[in-house]
Amino acid sequence: MKNALDEMMPGEIVAALDKYIIGQAEAKKMIAIALRNRVRRSRLDEQMRDEISPKNILMIGPTGVGKTEIARRIARMANAPFIKVEATKYTEVGYVGRDVESMIRDLMANAVSMVREEMASAKKEEIDRVVEERLLDVLLPATRKSSGNQVESSAVENQATTREQFRQILRSGGFDGKVVDITVTPSAHVEIGYMQGGSSQEDLQEAMNSIGSLFQRPRTRRVSIKRAREIFTEEETGRVLDKDKVYDEAKTRTEQMGIIFLDEFDKIADTSNRNSSSVSREGVQRDILPIVEGTKVNTKWGVIDTTNILFIAAGAFSFAKPSDLIPELQGRFPIRVELSALGTEDFYRILTEPENALTKQYAALMATDGVTLDFTDEGLRRLAEVAYQVNSDTDNIGARRLHTVMEKLLEDVSYAPESHRDAPVVIDAAFVDERLNGIASSQDMSRYIL
Repeated sequence: MKNALDEMMPGEIVAALDKYIIGQAEAKKMIAIALRNRVRRSRLDEQMRDEISPKNILMIGPTGVGKTEIARRIARMANAPFIKVEATKYTEVGYVGRDVESMIRDLMANAVSMVREEMASAKKEEIDRVVEERLLDVLLPATRKSSGNQVESSAVENQATTREQFRQILRSGGFDGKVVDITVTPSAHVEIGYMQGGSSQEDLQEAMNSIGSLFQRPRTRRVSIKRAREIFTEEETGRVLDKDKVYDEAKTRTEQMGIIFLDEFDKIADTSNRNSSSVSREGVQRDILPIVEGTKVNTKWGVIDTTNILFIAAGAFSFAKPSDLIPELQGRFPIRVELSALGTEDFYRILTEPENALTKQYAALMATDGVTLDFTDEGLRRLAEVAYQVNSDTDNIGARRLHTVMEKLLEDVSYAPESHRDAPVVIDAAFVDERLNGIASSQDMSRYIL
């Protein structure tokens, strides 16, 4: 993106999403407004900012229409902590599985990583300089001292010259494949937050491992120079950065700008079949409720207040309805957006307009084997018709149907690329019909093949 997300107006955010996602204008509009409101809120004075809470969003629509893709693109655009989680992987307290508070710990971990990378980037020159000197010390050990405990001047001059020559080779990547022995010092930092109440089993296990590292001695490893650079960079980054400053900034971003995308939200709805699984689903809803309402969650980096975290939930709601959620949770998602099913024209646009269109992906893949794919307009329209037809006759899986159709269409070309290098492979309507028409017209075959 040319502009940072916090400088983009809602219309610009929608335009950026339009490059990868076809249709669903209403959903993209509401997401863009919500993201922009986060930035607007951050620019208010503290008293007014505390009065404004995010308006959580519930996206409703069949599978394969772009709900998850919107989340993926937002994650790449957002200059804020962002995670996408599956609501189905959480279980009610007392059941085996992950507790809902782990999503906040994951969000905070994302923020710590983001802030650490930013601060490391600001000190990149300093870190790179120290790492380069350490690598040169490994490649060119210090000259031995003479019996008089003095280094001969000629030896010093020769080593300085050699060191500069090695420096140039190192910078050009000439030593990347060279194998050397380096001394690695185990990390000895243990977070005090590990010892707070409410820590997860993963946190406690990591704490035990960290405590164990306190008693480990430095060890020698045989690695390539390329790998040694990565190890030294990690070590020097840890020495240069102020961990407390990193955690404080990450905590502020998590609490004020954090975004959590809850996918498969319909799967935790209670459809009134009062069996053990439905009771568990309702329990998950009740566990999620305080997180969405605003509560304090213990993490190894400190206590996180979830009041101002934005939640975007999405689900197909094919068998359940939003009203099957407990009323309290429904009320915490005041903005609802319905995504529409995809038609033939949508499939055609998906194949032609996005920057990452499937046609461009397959053309690039086959080009690596010397095969040129030439998609004609009539061929793409016929392909879109076949995908829509199969979705209509069998289960509607949205745009994902294009993946299965394209794989079957290009199966022979992918299997024997050496037979198609002499001339471009023209994908026209006849080509599509030849390979797919028989399968698409048979519901039994399309059900199992496409």
